[in-house]
Amino acid sequence: MSDQPIQFSSGLPTTVLPESDPTVRHRLTQALAADPVSRHDAVSAVVADHPKLLDCWAALGDVGRDPVERYAAYRIGYHRGLDALRANGWRGSGYVRWAAPSNHGFLRSLLGLQRMAAVIGEDDEAERCALFLGQLDPAGPPDEVIDEFRSSEGEQR
Repeated sequence: MSDQPIQFSSGLPTTVLPESDPTVRHRLTQALAADPVSRHDAVSAVVADHPKLLDCWAALGDVGRDPVERYAAYRIGYHRGLDALRANGWRGSGYVRWAAPSNHGFLRSLLGLQRMAAVIGEDDEAERCALFLGQLDPAGPPDEVIDEFRSSEGEQR
C-alpha cells in the first residue's frame, strides 16, 4: 500500500487567462470613449497594435459597422481566444468563467459571435456557440454584458 495520499478531483478544471497590460487596456478604454464618428478607427488602431489582446477584438466587434464586420471581429477574437486558452493549460474541456475579468475578451467574442451568427442566419453556428458558452460557464454571462449587447444591437439597426 502506498503512503501517498489519494487526491480527488474537484470536478472540471477552471482556466483563467492572464491579465492584459494595463497601459493597453487604458488605451482601449480611451478608444471606446472617442466620439462615435472616430470610435471604430480608434479601436481598430489599438487592435492593429495589439492583435493578440482578446479585449481588443471583442471591442472591435462591438463597434463594427454592420453585422458581417462584427461577426468577423468576434470570430477572430474567439479563435485567438482558443489559442490563448490552450497556451494557458485548457485542454478542450473545463470552465472559463465570467467571474474572471481576464476571461471577458474571449467570452465576449464568443457571445458576440453567437449573436451575430444568428443575425446573419448562421443558425447552426449560433446554436454551437450558445452551447459552448453554457459549457464554459453554466451561470452564463452577467446581466450587464447581455444589456450591453442588446443596446449595441439596437444601435446597429
